[in-house]
Amino acid sequence: MTQTVQDLPVDELSNNHQLTAADRCDSCGAQAYIRATMASGELLFCAHHGAEFKDKLAATALEWHDESSRLRESK
Repeated sequence: MTQTVQDLPVDELSNNHQLTAADRCDSCGAQAYIRATMASGELLFCAHHGAEFKDKLAATALEWHDESSRLRESK
């Protein structure tokens, strides 16, 4: 069953949610730290592939959400 945007709770419409370990890079399958929102949908990238594709996608991306700084956080 496909859900439409109208069926989703308001909280799930926001792209500001933090990426989790379940979010995987579309290029290699590693944990995603970057979400590029495009007119046609979202792309998820690990820090490596996000850096690789940022210059190519920046001109057309509606939003570039980068959480790669979490890799440098101390626990």
